[in-house]
Amino acid sequence: MGLVQNTRMSVLLILLCRFSLESGSATDTITSFQPIKDSDYIISNGSTFKLGFFSPVNSTNRYLGIWYNKNSGFPAQWVWVANRQNPLKDASGVVTISEDGNLVVLDGQKRIIWSSKATNTVVNSNAKLLDSGNLVLQDTNGSIIWGSFQFPTNTMLPNMKISSNARTGKKDELTPWKSPSDPSIGSFSCGMKPRSLPQAFIWKDGSPFWRSGPWNTRNFIGIPEMYSVYHHGFSLVEDPDGTLSLSFFYVNLSLSHFVLTTQGDLELIYWDNEKDDWEVRWIALKTECHVYGKCGAFGSCDSRNSPICSCLRGFEPNNTIEWSRGNWASGCVRRTPLQCGRVNSTGGEASKMDGFLKQKMMKVPDFADWSAAHEDDCRQQCLQNCSCIAYAYDTGTGCMSWTRSLIDTLQFSSGGVDLYIRVAYSELDKEGDVKKIIAITVVIGTVSISICTFILWRRIAKHKAMKKKAKGILLFNREEAHKKFPSENMLGDNLNQVQFQELPLFNFEKLTIATNNFHQSNKLGQGGFGPVYRGKLSDGPEIAVKRLSKTSGQGLEEFMNEMVVISKLQHRNLVRLLGCCVEGEERMLIYEYMPNKSLDAFLFDPHKEKLLDWRRRFNIIEGIGRGLLYLHRDSRLRIIHRDLKASNILLDKELNPKISDFGMARIFGGNEDQANTNRVVGTYGYMSPEYAMEGRFSEKSDVFSFGVLLLEILSGRRNYSFNKDEQPMSLLGFAWKLWNANNIMALIDPMISEPCFEMEILRCIHVGLLCVQDFAEDRPNVSVVISMLKSEIVDLPCPKQPAFTERKIALDTDSSQSCSVNNVTVTMVQGR
Repeated sequence: MGLVQNTRMSVLLILLCRFSLESGSATDTITSFQPIKDSDYIISNGSTFKLGFFSPVNSTNRYLGIWYNKNSGFPAQWVWVANRQNPLKDASGVVTISEDGNLVVLDGQKRIIWSSKATNTVVNSNAKLLDSGNLVLQDTNGSIIWGSFQFPTNTMLPNMKISSNARTGKKDELTPWKSPSDPSIGSFSCGMKPRSLPQAFIWKDGSPFWRSGPWNTRNFIGIPEMYSVYHHGFSLVEDPDGTLSLSFFYVNLSLSHFVLTTQGDLELIYWDNEKDDWEVRWIALKTECHVYGKCGAFGSCDSRNSPICSCLRGFEPNNTIEWSRGNWASGCVRRTPLQCGRVNSTGGEASKMDGFLKQKMMKVPDFADWSAAHEDDCRQQCLQNCSCIAYAYDTGTGCMSWTRSLIDTLQFSSGGVDLYIRVAYSELDKEGDVKKIIAITVVIGTVSISICTFILWRRIAKHKAMKKKAKGILLFNREEAHKKFPSENMLGDNLNQVQFQELPLFNFEKLTIATNNFHQSNKLGQGGFGPVYRGKLSDGPEIAVKRLSKTSGQGLEEFMNEMVVISKLQHRNLVRLLGCCVEGEERMLIYEYMPNKSLDAFLFDPHKEKLLDWRRRFNIIEGIGRGLLYLHRDSRLRIIHRDLKASNILLDKELNPKISDFGMARIFGGNEDQANTNRVVGTYGYMSPEYAMEGRFSEKSDVFSFGVLLLEILSGRRNYSFNKDEQPMSLLGFAWKLWNANNIMALIDPMISEPCFEMEILRCIHVGLLCVQDFAEDRPNVSVVISMLKSEIVDLPCPKQPAFTERKIALDTDSSQSCSVNNVTVTMVQGR
């Protein structure tokens, strides 16, 4: 009797297993033993994507595809199609693993109609649908052999790469469906064009149809919308083999993708949780002006005008009749020939030489040449080259110039770049006449209005008196600071280099209202300077107010030093100072508000660190490096920060880093490489040994701090987070111990430990160890560090032993003092 019951139970289990395999898939994997038929499907582990057979609208053909596992009123979002060129005519299709280990689609006669065609396959491989939308073919160890992300169709998903290699000619591009009912390849394509200035293109039958404008390290400058909160997140990377790869990831739009439509338009589509449906967020060809070369050579397009096309200043229509009919293909020609070359040969006056007319907020033309010239030299470089007909400068892109016809130029209402077009002197003269007429008109109007202005004199006089009083207090405090620190020339040097009186002054009452009387609920944090409050100006944006505390370990010197140093610095990776407040005993600095606070709030928080995946962390590392490079080399003042640490790296809405807290910074003269101080300030664990022990600081001191910060970002651990039972007593010592034991992988934060990023992370650890070497001369400078991180320098030297590997980092970071005596100075160490 028991045997019969056991037999029935076994049969029942077998039937249940078979039923579960045949009635839809709860799995995300396809094997040779577990294929899927036309009626079956698999779903990714996180239930984001589904793979199976489908028929497009108004079609009975069957295709194997991937789509979002969501129901909505929006047209179905098929993101990848396998057999798009070879459809099945009935529902007999099967997806399985072939004998040679490839993923294949078979028809009813077991014929292969599509194959992954991987060359390095193995027996018993399997196909898995990842929650990223990538269908991967992998071996029994989980190593990826082939992936659908390498063969995109009409859709670009987050972290998918669109790539091109100029040397090999290999490229991965988006190709649209021929029609909504036919997934076969249409007449358009979208991809990267690798030049000295990379750009994204849409081509129609091989000819340009749309262009993004050059890449400027974060965005394409021909797409002003990319500067909004939803369009940061792009990454453009060049591999050592010369492959240029573009990818994207939006924190705020996790369910989003770009799709190339059958009409050749590129659309950003995202899932709107409130509407529970898909929405179009952005399209490439919003107007006719976005069509490549709409107005011909030397023409400019502006969709706000009628007609939309006009000639650039200094040019006129090549064919007036066609132009008046709305046919702009023939473009424009120069109205007056250039004098370049002719002036020099005929001995003409320098005042008659060609000049440049400025056109603001432009999409720069195609076929730009790039050079490393700085902004001031870019104009002169173009002026000295008779072939140069225009130039432009963008902070991220650099100096651009043109020697060919200016094609695909567009006038923006905001954003864009200032374009300087070379014209003959006579054209400049006409421009000067217009300016004179405008100036005379303004003068006459001013004289008339001045009579009315007299009525407002009292109010203006009162405002000036208040401003003068505030500046007087500031100047008085400057003298007071000199008296207070007669032996320290840092403050005097800094103040002499910057006219800080130009900094906007904020009214104390206005800041009190903005912060709700400095209410505790608006307090963002507490630093060595004092508390920082969040505020909202009635007539402006949100702000962060840093208020000097009476009990602060820092004082007037640090307040004025930070105000002086940062007031003249402008860089996307430096926090922006908006102004200051000096009234009575109040000392406050007003900054742009950073909604995500500081890096340490994310990096060392077990919940928030999940938001910092590897791409985010590398973007933060790269941004800090760019900011540091600007301070050391590219700013008008050469700055040594002296207090670079995780809590001084602020994060904006998109988690982009901004270096803050310049209270300890020093300005270097043009020929200075290093300096000494008898007042060592900074944070234990981030100070370089030569600075902490001898008071010597230089660019290499900041490089040391950057190296410590780099290792913290990679490991997810604070430098002083080691307890008494752990040896050595710092992160640097721990990293060095693992490096010598060939076990450096143990240092990596598990949150970012993924095989596909392993080599990139290991390179960053290597660079971090090079930055924290004991001797300053062994450490690379910031420009070399950035080149190492971006793999522009392939072979890295072997690091030497870091500093402080066997010393305990002081855990009490409030304030302490220690003295060291040598033959020269007595050094005072002030921890923060």
